[in-house]
This record gives sequence, structure tokens and C-alpha cells, in this order.
Amino acid sequence: YWLPCSGRSTGERIRLACEELGPVFIKFGQLLSTRRDLFPDEISDQLKLLQDQVPPFANKVAFEIVEKALGAPINELFESFSEDPLASASVAQVHTAVLPNGDQVCVKIIRPGIEKVIKQDIALLISIAKLAEKYSTEARRLKPVEVVKDYEATIYGELDLVREAANTSYLKANFENSPLLYVPEVHWKYTKTNVMIQERIFGTPVSEVETLKALGVDMKRLAEVGVEIFFTQV
Repeated sequence: YWLPCSGRSTGERIRLACEELGPVFIKFGQLLSTRRDLFPDEISDQLKLLQDQVPPFANKVAFEIVEKALGAPINELFESFSEDPLASASVAQVHTAVLPNGDQVCVKIIRPGIEKVIKQDIALLISIAKLAEKYSTEARRLKPVEVVKDYEATIYGELDLVREAANTSYLKANFENSPLLYVPEVHWKYTKTNVMIQERIFGTPVSEVETLKALGVDMKRLAEVGVEIFFTQV
């Protein structure tokens, strides 16, 4: 549908366009939001909203997906289950819940019908990338077709939550005796290809710099730990 531009900033219009175009473009906007060297703060701040504030799919649909995947009604599987999602992103959304044993968890649910949408949008992106390479010298330098194909592999990988759960468990095992990083536990009993249940933990996103400073976090030490965690994984 048509979005009136009057009164909207450039960043907001770009964000709304990505949301309307769908998950692949939302994901692309997420990628761009991490490149503050390329855009003014106003655009980067708007694209950052695509990280976990994408319009959610219906609660009823989310419940149906979970019940079908796990083979039981919500009220039998959980002590409680939030109706409203905690976060909603391009490929999945997350609800909070409490297991019968009292454990607080996050329930990640893949968006219904997402694979078909991704296939269509990737084909469109490749067409656009080929046109860019044909008509723009600057675009050819950036190799947009290769970028899109690499991006395609990444986004399809995110559709398999069993793979994500395995990677998470592997990471947790590797850092088991390290004081640097805490990785939430995966509840494998409740994890399927399109549903993943993980221990809920609380903290401050690393991107919220002012909040971290207000909490008295040693930013130099945080940066050092971040680098050490990264290279330990490599």
C-alpha cells in the first residue's frame, strides 16, 4: 500500500519500506543498521528498529504452530505463555513462557509461510543486483550478486531452529568454564525445526551505550571481553 511521506523522515520512510517489502528486505535493513559508517545517525537509528520491532504475526497462529510442533495444547506444555510477543523480527518472533517445573523460557517461532516469501524475494534481489552490475561501475566493484547469494545462504540457515539450537549448545559447551560469556540453555525436549525453547536471561543490549554507562559498566573492559570472546570462537 502507499505510505504518505509528509512529516516522515528519510530514515523512517526507508524503515517502513523495508517492513512493507517483507522479511528479506527487513533482514537487509538489519544488516545496514550495523554499518553506521555508511549512513547518518537518523537513518541508522530507524533501521535499528528492524532488529526486534517488526510487526508480529497473529497470536492465534503462533499458538497453533507451537501446539502442532510439540504435539500438545499450550496449557499442558506451559504453566504460562505470553499472548504478546517479547520481540518480533524478520524470520521469527519470540514469546516468553514458564515451563511446568517453573523455569522461565523464551519460545522462538518461525514465521508461517516464510520460506516461499524468501524464495521470491531472493529472486527479486538477484535481478536487482544483476541490473546494478550491468549499469553501475560502483555497483560492480561491490559485487552485489555475490553479496545476495551469500545472504541467501545465511537467511535460509536461520529457518532451521534445530541447527540454531545445536550451535547454541555447542557454544555453551565451549564456554562452560569461562567467566566471559553466559550462553542460555536450550530445552531440547521442546525444540523442533520451527520452534525453539531456550532459558530466559535478563540483561542490557550492548548497543544501549548510555544505559551501560549509567549502570557503571567498564566500557574498556567490556570491549576487551568482546574481542576475547570473538577470537575464542574463531
